[in-house]
Amino acid sequence: MKTFLFILAISAASLIQLKAQNLFSTSNGETSFFSETPVENITAVNKFGQAILNTSNNEIVVQLTMKQFDFPNKLMQEHFNENYIESDKYPKALFKGKINESIDFTKNGAYDISATGDFTLHGVTKPRTLKGKVTVAQGAVSIASEFDVALADHNIEVPKIVFMKIAQTIKVKSKYNLAPYVGKK
Repeated sequence: MKTFLFILAISAASLIQLKAQNLFSTSNGETSFFSETPVENITAVNKFGQAILNTSNNEIVVQLTMKQFDFPNKLMQEHFNENYIESDKYPKALFKGKINESIDFTKNGAYDISATGDFTLHGVTKPRTLKGKVTVAQGAVSIASEFDVALADHNIEVPKIVFMKIAQTIKVKSKYNLAPYVGKK
């Protein structure tokens, strides 16, 4: 949370001359993932994703606390945090980038987009371009995206004993409803 607030403060400080309507944020975005194998399917959801979008320059930052992923099976959650993601050592996932398309955020509509930036997971940062959809409605902005994460790209090791139970590429879905940012008065 401190890292996100720091990023938010830096972003806000650099945008002093912008009106507040150019910043949109949320702290309850939803990100889920799905691992499908012939042996076992694994799913988890995190409903506490944080995001900030600067509509004047299309910059976006999304951050997740890894321990906030909720699994239907608590043993899976424990293994995820302790053995694979190592949440104590790598507590956050972060995407910091820029939406590539020009969007008029003052007009209602749905737009196919891509965002290019850096995606950090398990301490490994990779350049990524993620595709999704932005919906503008009544002064709010929603962002939805689906993408894959290869475990090998982020040095996430799966022991051979459970190799057949965990997909090597994980499907990720996210949905973030952002409202105009209202800073402290």
